[in-house]
Amino acid sequence: MAREPRSGGGEQGEGGDRRRGRGRDRDRDQRQDRSDGDELKDKLVTINRVAKVVKGGRRFSFAALVVVGDQKGRVGWGAGKAREVPEAIRKATEQAKRGMIRVAMREGRTLHHDVIGEFGAGRVLLRSAPAGTGIIAGGPMRAVFETLGMGDVVAKCTGSTNPHNMIKATFAALQRSTSPRAVAARRGKKVADLLGARKEVAAESATAEAG
Repeated sequence: MAREPRSGGGEQGEGGDRRRGRGRDRDRDQRQDRSDGDELKDKLVTINRVAKVVKGGRRFSFAALVVVGDQKGRVGWGAGKAREVPEAIRKATEQAKRGMIRVAMREGRTLHHDVIGEFGAGRVLLRSAPAGTGIIAGGPMRAVFETLGMGDVVAKCTGSTNPHNMIKATFAALQRSTSPRAVAARRGKKVADLLGARKEVAAESATAEAG
């Protein structure tokens, strides 16, 4: 006579599945909370259609250039290529998120000093600006400053106008930008000493111009 299977094992298995399901839901909710807490802003700088000639004709794909930032001092750029535009943008956005950098800003709105950035044939000049100036920059550089959260800056491209070269040159300049605190720590001095020396130099230059 065959034995009937006990129902306890099945109920336990169903309960285990339910518990595992709840665990997966909890992990998914945590991942969503982390992604929502980032509050990253992305901007599509440019998208280019490229064609590859094959035996059957042309095979088209799309290359996207995207910048991503939290508008609080962190920004990154990324490039992606795919057969469809949304997939290319997604790849570029993921790369930009992985390569974000932090930029030192004065009063949370502008650079601490003027800086030049170069990459290949690209060359850009970034200058600090007083409050109320706004973002005076064109094309790709404006997208970088808007996602970075910089409110006052004057930027000029003096080299190649290729969007990739402009973006890379801009990031090279931002990485060279430093704050008085970092300079003081590197030189083993206090921030007040550096700022006092800068005021003395400015006063001497003003006196020389007046004379």
